Amino acid sequence: MKLSELTKYIKIKEQTVNADAEISGICTDSRTVKKGDLFICYAGANFDSHSRIAEIEKSGAAAIVCERKVESALPQIIVENGRAQIAKLAAAFYGFPDKKLKLIAVTGTNGKTTTTYMLSEIFKANGSKVGIIGTLGISYGEKFISPELTTPDPIYMHSVFADMVENGVQYVFMEVSAHALYYNKIDGLHFDVGIFTNCTQDHLDFFGSMKEYADCKKLMFKEDRCGYAVINSDDALGIQLLKSTKNSISYGISNPADVFAVDITESLHGTTYVLNLFDELYEIKLLLPAIHNVYNSMAAAACAKILGVNTATIAKGLKNLKKVTGRLERIANYNGADIFVDFAHTPDGLEKSLQSLKKLCKGKLYCLFGCGGNRDRTKRPIMGSVAAKYADFCIITSDNPRFEEPFDIISEIEEGVKPYGKKYVTVTEREAATEYAVRLLEKGDILLVAGKGGEHYQEIMGIKHSYDDNTVIKKIIGD
Repeated sequence: MKLSELTKYIKIKEQTVNADAEISGICTDSRTVKKGDLFICYAGANFDSHSRIAEIEKSGAAAIVCERKVESALPQIIVENGRAQIAKLAAAFYGFPDKKLKLIAVTGTNGKTTTTYMLSEIFKANGSKVGIIGTLGISYGEKFISPELTTPDPIYMHSVFADMVENGVQYVFMEVSAHALYYNKIDGLHFDVGIFTNCTQDHLDFFGSMKEYADCKKLMFKEDRCGYAVINSDDALGIQLLKSTKNSISYGISNPADVFAVDITESLHGTTYVLNLFDELYEIKLLLPAIHNVYNSMAAAACAKILGVNTATIAKGLKNLKKVTGRLERIANYNGADIFVDFAHTPDGLEKSLQSLKKLCKGKLYCLFGCGGNRDRTKRPIMGSVAAKYADFCIITSDNPRFEEPFDIISEIEEGVKPYGKKYVTVTEREAATEYAVRLLEKGDILLVAGKGGEHYQEIMGIKHSYDDNTVIKKIIGD
């Protein structure tokens, strides 16, 4: 592809050489440049790739998109913001595969993964070929790609879109993180439906304040990015979005909404309720427990209905979803007690899971959890407080300590637990903590192992060690 064919889709400040180079790939990582690549430079928070021009030239790059002139004989396309051009150039390079797909985005602090899997089951029940992009990985047809980021970087994402088109995919359900919105990863994409689940405390180490975090979430619904917006009317930011977003549909339980649930019955094995879907009533049976999954299913149902799926098929698809890996997943019964693994790593996520389990627990409710290192420290005592409020006994341990000392993280969590005066223990090593917790269980008890969910690693001092809560628990109980 000629350089001129690509650059006509971006706003150029200056072009240093008029040679129309042949482009065979796009790259942003100086370590992986190949001959014929168009390299896109930008100045990040910790690194400026403009400093790597010499090695980019040696690797055979054909041209450079950059934010300022650099010392190089290669054709240079000068732009205002290099990072903001990546998605546009990637889409053009791969022939705009996104335009050949129905794209549905799910954004929010919690519930993104489960909602995409609910949508997938609904549309498969409707006879459609679907793809999922999110925290648990990328899947379509017989293909599965292990997860790296919730929302992939644009170059890789558009290559996946292209392959999805080749494989006959019609609908793509993708999680869109706040970081993806901040870094312009989805620029140029048009979503048939955008879903907003909720906005609660998370990522304040990056965004600095809840206002900045919320403002970033709002970017999902700017201008004409979404044909329709499906928004939680029981969330504070959701209420704001409903007032400011055109073609918006509301769902909720407490506040008036276009889609709502009544007659909710919960159990450890699932939830039933009557769905009012734009004034059409239908009984819904979920094999997933907890009220927050009622919300996720209402969002999925509203989206599917907008896109033409009938209510009976929506109900069938929702019932077909047996589990979502690491999302309040019931993985074992031991000594008559139930053990759940959950990704809950925010105060709101942990509270919702514990609230739901507390209502259904006939014995003692145990909660094992930790907090990630080098992330928002302010949520640590809050999560400690949440756990102490609902659980009868807490086991505080490591999550992904990264470059922090696990003991220091645990100490900050303890500050939220102590005021409740409840018994708790701290066990730094997660597997040992899990075994300790499991051995406490008696008939009627529930253990929630929270924070990591479907992750298959534990990150310690820059190294990702193989670790899986599900596998560890099954080894402990001899399953």
